[in-house]
Amino acid sequence: MKIQSNKGFTLVEIAIVLVIVGLLIGGVLKGQEMITNAKLKRIESDNAGIAAAMFSYQDRYLQLPGDDSGAKDRFDVYSLIPDAQVNGNGVGTVEGAWNVTVTPALTTAGALESEKFFAHLRAAGLVPGGGTETTRPSNAYGGLIGIQDSSLGIAGHVTIFGQIEGPIAKIIEARLDDGDPAAGRIQSGLNDNTMKGSATTADTAAATYADGERYNMAFRL
Repeated sequence: MKIQSNKGFTLVEIAIVLVIVGLLIGGVLKGQEMITNAKLKRIESDNAGIAAAMFSYQDRYLQLPGDDSGAKDRFDVYSLIPDAQVNGNGVGTVEGAWNVTVTPALTTAGALESEKFFAHLRAAGLVPGGGTETTRPSNAYGGLIGIQDSSLGIAGHVTIFGQIEGPIAKIIEARLDDGDPAAGRIQSGLNDNTMKGSATTADTAAATYADGERYNMAFRL
């Protein structure tokens, strides 16, 4: 009677398997790093793009988008919409909270200047979309991108990127500012902070960045 013996893996075979596993893990980690870097670059480019569009609008029409008191007469897309629904008050600041949506479009009354901001940029052809759309764009992490006049400890207009993950917020701070969420040209509040920038609602900057939290990051323009 012939007895069959079970053969195990040789050291060479085990080494080959370990090499393949290592390559797979390395490829996954490298892929994640590339995705993270791409998202970071998108946040930076989105912020720079909004700033460029805003200042281009101001240079062209001598008023800020959203606050523009002459937008109704400036763009044909607004010809059939009442003045009050289209124009800002022209006082030199974009009024209204960055993340509050009152109307889906300027065809409905009551839009804030912070909503009209993107509509005016679209009407001027400086960002994609229709000139009556008040929709705020989304950032690489799914949160809104908005603008308001002052937030946290930053005076003047800021762009705000919502729902940025803690580890990413740390990287952005290290690359573009001083690493402190409560100081500098970039400041951040926890994502549950409404950051309305009004006299009656105090904005509170985060003391530190925690990996398990998400943040609303305000960039001074």
